[in-house]
Amino acid sequence: MKMQKNSELATPDTNAMIAQAAPLVVDLDGTLTPTDTLVESVLQLIKQAPLNLFLLPFWLLRGIAYFKAKVAGATTFSARSLPYREDLLRFLTEQKADGRRLVLATAAHQSIANAVAAHIGLFDLVIASDANCNLKGERKLAAIREQVGHAFVYAGDSKVDLPIWRSARAAILVDVGDSVSRAVRQSVPTEREFRTAKSLLKTWAKALRVHQWLKNLLIFVPLLTAFSFSSTAAVLTVLLAFLSFSFAASATYIVNDLSDLSSDRAHVRKRARPFASCAIKIVDGIGAAIALMSGAFLLSAFVSPSFSLVLLTYVVITTAYTWRLKEYVLLDVLTLAVLYTVRIVAGALAIGAPMSPWLLAFSVFIFFSLALVKRCSELVSLRSADIEAAKGRDYRTTDLVVLWPLGVAAAMSSVVIFCLFVSASVTRERYATPEVLWIVALGLIYWLTRLWIKTARGEMHDDPIVYALKNRGSCLTIAICVGAMVFGHFVEILPD
Repeated sequence: MKMQKNSELATPDTNAMIAQAAPLVVDLDGTLTPTDTLVESVLQLIKQAPLNLFLLPFWLLRGIAYFKAKVAGATTFSARSLPYREDLLRFLTEQKADGRRLVLATAAHQSIANAVAAHIGLFDLVIASDANCNLKGERKLAAIREQVGHAFVYAGDSKVDLPIWRSARAAILVDVGDSVSRAVRQSVPTEREFRTAKSLLKTWAKALRVHQWLKNLLIFVPLLTAFSFSSTAAVLTVLLAFLSFSFAASATYIVNDLSDLSSDRAHVRKRARPFASCAIKIVDGIGAAIALMSGAFLLSAFVSPSFSLVLLTYVVITTAYTWRLKEYVLLDVLTLAVLYTVRIVAGALAIGAPMSPWLLAFSVFIFFSLALVKRCSELVSLRSADIEAAKGRDYRTTDLVVLWPLGVAAAMSSVVIFCLFVSASVTRERYATPEVLWIVALGLIYWLTRLWIKTARGEMHDDPIVYALKNRGSCLTIAICVGAMVFGHFVEILPD
């Protein structure tokens, strides 16, 4: 049977139709919401204070029920921020309107279950875990029989629910695997089945932000400025460095998205991200982040020890940005500018090229401007949606009057630095015709000004580096600038 997104598949079984008169018992994690509330609570706990990570094993030693109670007591749970299965909610609303009794039965802690029930406003009874009992499998079944009776219909999503389904009058299946579906259908009639179509390859590519790997092309900049692109060994080394940084970047993107679940779900566009929308399970994301980071440092070992050290520095700064620095006005964009510059430093170390102070100064200013483009574009979107402040960040739309001129000034400062570089003695020693570099200066003025105009128009919907490398006009401008640099280095048109 072909699956459609958020489709509801009804089974015309007579027994299942009769079962609709029985109370409907609904699971929470993976069923009513596609996420796992315990995992989200643990992530929130670690984000509040990373040292809490060391407390978790000691809590777990006292049992899973105690563990859930301690985590729930140490965090502030928001039922409003959770994603819910809209198709299932519509079905439950219809059943409630028809007078059917609805029960929320979950292994989640009772404080979480009560908050969800209050937010949804459909359930007549809540059955949940406490500090002494973890309601899962047979224990949940016993609690349901005690408080609901033996005649009930159960809505669940996993293999652990099989004992409950087999004791129910009918089953409602929510995104279950084929083997579980067959096992349930052999035992009881199926009243309804909900399935969500998934494109795993596309979803994972989005989660890893493969398109953001374009930013790591900055690692190739020293290969260009040192004019080492004719060396096959240098090119292969930089390619290895590019992959290493890309794997590490994807790992940090995953960690960043997992730490930003609440704020992303409140964002107009970011709510569709794979982890915010629960298109990918959080535990799968954690596993992928560990694998990618391990692969990144393994690859870096084949480049050089100094490159591995820069990669570690990048990861540390990115982690600090994820957990704290992004919450502070201006400090976040300064950090982004440093992270962009670190990529260029990494490229230089990968091929053993000297790091030019001109290139470092130019990089800091231009990347500071581009980081402000990113922040201003978000504030423009918020202003268009009549939202005053960015959730999770210390920015307001009124800050645009300061950020705008600051970003443009930083852009023009980078152009001034480049112009001074054109006139420097070191440039005349390295370039056959340094006067050609004035074409690059004009190209920079055009390119940077164009980015800021696009931002003002609300057309900058991506990272500015990614946008620049995907936009045809920007690509053409960059190509002309690169061509002018290569031409000026090798061709002498104004002999002495």
